Amino acid sequence: MDLLELFTRTLDVTLPVFAMVFIGIALKRLGWIDSAFISTASSLVFKATLPTLIFLSLVKADLSVALDVPLLLFFALATLGQFLLSWGWAHLRVPRADRGIYVQGAFRGNCGVVGLALAAGMYGNYGLSAGSLLLGVVIVMYNALSVVALAAYQPGQATDWRSLLGHIIKNPLILSVFAALPFTAFSVSLPSWVMTSGNYFASLTLPLALICIGATLSVSSMREGSQVALSASSMKMVILPVLSTLAAWLMGFSGNQLGLLFLFFASPTAAASFVMVKAINGNVALAANIIAMTTLMASVTVTLGIFALRLLGWI
Repeated sequence: MDLLELFTRTLDVTLPVFAMVFIGIALKRLGWIDSAFISTASSLVFKATLPTLIFLSLVKADLSVALDVPLLLFFALATLGQFLLSWGWAHLRVPRADRGIYVQGAFRGNCGVVGLALAAGMYGNYGLSAGSLLLGVVIVMYNALSVVALAAYQPGQATDWRSLLGHIIKNPLILSVFAALPFTAFSVSLPSWVMTSGNYFASLTLPLALICIGATLSVSSMREGSQVALSASSMKMVILPVLSTLAAWLMGFSGNQLGLLFLFFASPTAAASFVMVKAINGNVALAANIIAMTTLMASVTVTLGIFALRLLGWI
């Protein structure tokens, strides 16, 4: 396979995902969708269609393949390592008031939408099922570690573990993972009409979520972005994915496992990070700039990352 064919195959994975993001930007500029639509659609995705997608992907999964304990453990440890590395760098280089926002923006990826969409495009059912289990792990860690980082540097804030635990327990994505596991573990089949209807509903998830991501991006805001936002974006999209993927390869991961890990590591900053910063009256402009920068950078960095891993023969 020559380089051009290899690069074309890589674009076949990444272009459909990021094309939907740019379509979202275009639709918002044309005035065909507005803030009310974005708010409603995002809520529908988070509360209903994405949990349905995760539930069905796990129900159809072969748990002996999807439940990869070493993969889950490494991903959890790598996420913790990314968090600590981001915090260490922020402590040395970032103004104190912005450190918590920097840390969250640098380590918290949009695995639930972008990561899962890329995994589905690259690995099909395996990507969805194994990715859904990874998602269950990372949702818990992202929420807990983000609260720690933000509370540490935000005046008047404290780590409210009871509230945090309540949010995690009630998270629709985590509930969908636990709801699906008994069906998968005991090979319980759902009626075909339920599966078909569920698939119709779940198929709304990725295009709708990606369009909403694009529609919420503010290019004008990104132009006014600070050096702190650029630093956090570089950390999120280049430094941490490279270090984490290299560590995974040195630990013996390869093929589908390494590819799935890279896609989750290389996902842009999650939109939920903005919500958490706004809730504590933090620097929302910085949080928004990090999300915008990483999302636009992802179309290049993820494509080049997959191309490089395939060129090396690691995936």
